[in-house]
Amino acid sequence: MSFNIALSGLNAAQKDLDVTSNNIANVNTIGFKESRAEFVDVYASSLLSGGKTKAGDGVLTSEVAQQFSQGSIQFTQNSLDLAITGTGFYATVPGLDSLERSYTRAGQFKLNDDNFVVNSAGGHLLGFPVNDDGSSSSVSLSTATPIQIPTSSGAPQFTTEVDVRMNLPAGDSYITGAPLNFDPTDPLTFNNSTSVTIFDSLGDSHVMTYYFIKEDPIGDPVGPPIVPARPNEWMMFTAIDGNTINLDDTAGTAAAEGRVTAGGLIGGRLEFSSSGDFEAIFPATGFITDPLGGTILSNGADALQTITIDFNLDTAGPNPNEPTQFASNFEVTSLSQDGLAVGRLTGIDISSDGLIRATYSNGTSQPLQRIALVNFANEQGLTQIGGTAWRESIVSGEALAGEAGSGTFGSINSKALEQANVNLTTELIDLISAQRNFQANSRALEVDNQLNQTILQIR
Repeated sequence: MSFNIALSGLNAAQKDLDVTSNNIANVNTIGFKESRAEFVDVYASSLLSGGKTKAGDGVLTSEVAQQFSQGSIQFTQNSLDLAITGTGFYATVPGLDSLERSYTRAGQFKLNDDNFVVNSAGGHLLGFPVNDDGSSSSVSLSTATPIQIPTSSGAPQFTTEVDVRMNLPAGDSYITGAPLNFDPTDPLTFNNSTSVTIFDSLGDSHVMTYYFIKEDPIGDPVGPPIVPARPNEWMMFTAIDGNTINLDDTAGTAAAEGRVTAGGLIGGRLEFSSSGDFEAIFPATGFITDPLGGTILSNGADALQTITIDFNLDTAGPNPNEPTQFASNFEVTSLSQDGLAVGRLTGIDISSDGLIRATYSNGTSQPLQRIALVNFANEQGLTQIGGTAWRESIVSGEALAGEAGSGTFGSINSKALEQANVNLTTELIDLISAQRNFQANSRALEVDNQLNQTILQIR
């Protein structure tokens, strides 16, 4: 019997050595969780045996228990390196149509050739669908799908409106001969100009320029004489890629308002009060360009595209956002347009709640999905499958999905990795202890053998 007791001690010490060696071997494995060998004593006795005199029958390995304590965080420069601070696991599937989920704490993710987020084993990271505002539309694991990062931001959007707000200098000099001598290539024929990039229906960019002219007080030969001078009125003309564009004259009042150049170009007029505040615009219906067809949009884009030039004539509220004419320099305080080119992916941002937002070269950003986190009633009941991954088991309980940072789920750190939770100093001490236990049990086995030899040699 003593042989068996010593042998069970050897087996237990060997198991302890194996577990400790495995922990040490994985000290640099991202997301690895150390294990601990747990032992129980063995007593085998019958109903009528004397329990007070029972010496015991050795030791057994009860369980190799995984320890899911938090590992230290290592920061990186990769947005797809993810670390969970707190409880939770990432959910992955081996293929797009697979329901064979596995769970991991290792956050070394990357993009595959189809732009899906995968780990080094090819497992696709699962995420919840989100609405346009970034809120989750569902947090059920059954609705989680592999996360894909699109490389482009949808179809282009052609410009329909340009918003402008600026100050025109009250002290600017009149342009002699204006507006009849206006020439966009000659800076002496206009006072100030500003430009904005617009987009056609194919997403090509064009430069739209606005020219502001303080007209000659002598008058306009085409229209009625201007007597006296108009110190608080400005002419405006428009060009796209250097080609002048007429402003819509549906009312047929361009000549009457003095808005026609010698070449027949139709512009607009802004009128201010003596205190520099905006008063009126001509035409009163606003500035709308003629269709941009012809030589300007010769690339096959929509030739009927028109653009509304909105000077933000919002008279509501105490601070209307309108153009002004003050005694200060020419200054554009607001200039924007609503068109978009086809955006190319320039970056990925992942928030602490797992929301993935892609940013594109056209200045837009788009919420894509929210990384799904999973928890279990009994983490130690998970089945290890290798590759720093686990599977659900009867002992672990069913997977419970949720958002990072909510309930019991931890938060997600982008550009960070969770290192193994192995304490190398502790493991080396355990290794020495396991070695001593093995030597002691080996010595007990040797003593038992010597006693048996002594008995066999009695004559």
